[in-house]
Amino acid sequence: MTETVSKQKSGTTPPANPLGVAGIEYVEYATHEPQSFGAALEKLGFVAVARHRSREIVLYRAGGMNVIVNADPAVAGVAGGDDDEPQTPRLKAFALRVRDAAAAYEHCVEKGAWPIVPRVGAMELNIPGISGVGDSIIYFVDRYQEFSIYDVDFKKLPSAAEAHPAIAGMHFFGIVQSIEEGRTREWVDFYRELFGFLVLPQGQYFGVLPKGTLLESPCLQFYLQLVEPPEQAAVLAWQEKLTRVGFGAPDITALVSQLRARGVNFVESDSVHTSDRGAVTYLGGTSFEFVKSHLPATE
Repeated sequence: MTETVSKQKSGTTPPANPLGVAGIEYVEYATHEPQSFGAALEKLGFVAVARHRSREIVLYRAGGMNVIVNADPAVAGVAGGDDDEPQTPRLKAFALRVRDAAAAYEHCVEKGAWPIVPRVGAMELNIPGISGVGDSIIYFVDRYQEFSIYDVDFKKLPSAAEAHPAIAGMHFFGIVQSIEEGRTREWVDFYRELFGFLVLPQGQYFGVLPKGTLLESPCLQFYLQLVEPPEQAAVLAWQEKLTRVGFGAPDITALVSQLRARGVNFVESDSVHTSDRGAVTYLGGTSFEFVKSHLPATE
C-alpha cells in the first residue's frame, strides 16, 4: 500500500467527506465452515462475542474491529464462487460508519450505484447497502456509538467478556480489491464520486505487497487497494472481488512475535517475507495482511 503523510498532519485541505464516513464498522466473511474460520480469527486475537438471533452468523471482536462470520445457507452456499474451492471463506462485504445511513444510501443510488435488496426478517434491522465489486456489498451503518446494530440482531454470548483488546494495537488498515485489467479508472471514479476517496501517488509502499493503486478514505482512517491482474492472471483464474483485509499495527515485530506465539505462521518466500514493514499469513483458507501503520486504533 502506497505511503503518504496524512493530509491533516501536513496542513493541506482534507478530502471532502459527503457521507460523513468515519471508518470501517465491520467486515463480513461467508463460509461453509464457521468453526474452522472462527478458530483462525481467534488466533489473531478475535473473540466470539455474539450470535445472530435467527441466522447462522457469529460476531467476532478485537478492540474496535468487528468481523462477521456468516454461515447462513443463503450466503455461505455461494461463498466459494465458481472458481474457488467450495470451503474457502469469502470476504463478502464491509460496512462503513457514516453520518446518516439512509442518506448515504440515497446519495449513492442517485449517483448510479446499484441498490441491494436486503433479506430482513421480523424484528431485524434493515441495514442499507449497495453492490460493490463482484458479488460483494458495501453497507452503511450510523449506529456505532451508544447504540449499535448488534444490540438488535445479535444476542451476547454468555462467555464473552466486556472488553476485547486487540493484540499489539492491531486495527483495520484497509481492504484489497482485485479488478479486471484496465478497470482502475472506473473503480477510482466509483469510490471518489460516491464516497470521496482520493488516489494516493505511486511511490513508496506500506507493507510487503506493493501492488496496484491505493485510495485514502475521506476520514483518513483506512485505505482501499485496487489491484489489476498480473501477467499470469489466466493461470490464477483472476476475478473481480474483495481479496483480503489489511490490519495495521504500530510495531509489526511485536505483533508478529505475539501472533507466532498463538500459532500463526507467516508467508516466507523470495517475493514475500516478514519484516518490520509488514507480513502476510494464510489462516482458515484465506489471507490476511499486516502493515506497519501510522493510523490510530479505532474504538
